[in-house]
Amino acid sequence: MSTRITPPFRADHVGSLLRPPELHAAREDFAAGRISAEGLRRVEDEAIKTAVAQQEGIGLRAVTDGELRRASWHMDFIYSLDGVSKEAGHIAVKFWNENGEIEFTPAALHVDGKVGVSKTIFGDDFAFLQHTATRSVPKLTIPSPSMVHYRGGKAAIDTSVYADLDDFWADLEAAYREEVRRLADLGCTYLQLDDTALAYVNDPHQREYVASIGGDPERQHLEYIAHINAALSERPDGMSVTTHSCRGNFQSSWAAEGGWDFVAEALLNELEVDGFFMEWDDERSGGFEPLRFLPKGSKQVVLGLVTTKRGELESRDELVRQIEEAARYAPLDQLCLSPQCGFSSTVEGNTLTEDEQWAKLRLVVEVANEVWG
Repeated sequence: MSTRITPPFRADHVGSLLRPPELHAAREDFAAGRISAEGLRRVEDEAIKTAVAQQEGIGLRAVTDGELRRASWHMDFIYSLDGVSKEAGHIAVKFWNENGEIEFTPAALHVDGKVGVSKTIFGDDFAFLQHTATRSVPKLTIPSPSMVHYRGGKAAIDTSVYADLDDFWADLEAAYREEVRRLADLGCTYLQLDDTALAYVNDPHQREYVASIGGDPERQHLEYIAHINAALSERPDGMSVTTHSCRGNFQSSWAAEGGWDFVAEALLNELEVDGFFMEWDDERSGGFEPLRFLPKGSKQVVLGLVTTKRGELESRDELVRQIEEAARYAPLDQLCLSPQCGFSSTVEGNTLTEDEQWAKLRLVVEVANEVWG
């Protein structure tokens, strides 16, 4: 079995980590005016140094900053795009967990100007991560272009700025190409585009939502794939790009259900990336049969078998059995292992402890070493 020397790695992870107590306290102090922005950043710096050291210590080949500077996995980036402003949320998003339903109304976005990138988004953050990592590849996670469109659709885009939606997509794609170029200039060799929409539309209820806001539920995932490809069309040689897609991750709850059957053929064949982080942590995600669409070659599927939604540690033997089951449909050499999502997609985090988080990541490394060597 070949050793992977480029991302994604046999043992990998999605990106976000639980915020440590001292960081939560610092954020409260900053909000109350007790410390400055510089003071908050110093606390973030120290938390990131600790998180990187822990990732490297358990043997992960790729490290992130845990998204510890962010409030949200995607909105911090999206609000930094030129032409996008923040507005009060008006669309309630329903999440579910074992105890029932949670309703969450996140802040919304409004495209009220020409979309662009005038400053490298997360550029300083990545430079700090790059300086901090000692022996692992620093990975930057950003939301995909789809996430600027999915929740609000056409209604979130000012028609006085973009009367034609094609013009909006052209500018958004160009903005991403510029961001990718800038990140490459900083030395980024591992970029991940997070895109929940490509998993959500497996759920018939989500497709009904797409139709309700004027989208084409049968083709929207195809359109998104084309836009992502356009956004990545000028990425340089030497930059590995992956996508991560899950069915929602907010305080250990999810927003969508359904196997990968609806999107798998197009996703695995048409999306021009090096690897796919895909969620398979419970029955919500269906079986491994859609892996049969993975083309033979270099593309990797990172099996998200270890849940981040609860602290109970998975069985090593069961993980090995699941990998063997997945290998019935795709070559084992084109598979990797990770948790199914981040541990803290928003600042609140999921309902498990930091010790449980690190135990799960350590298990991913140990099982990957056992399976792939």
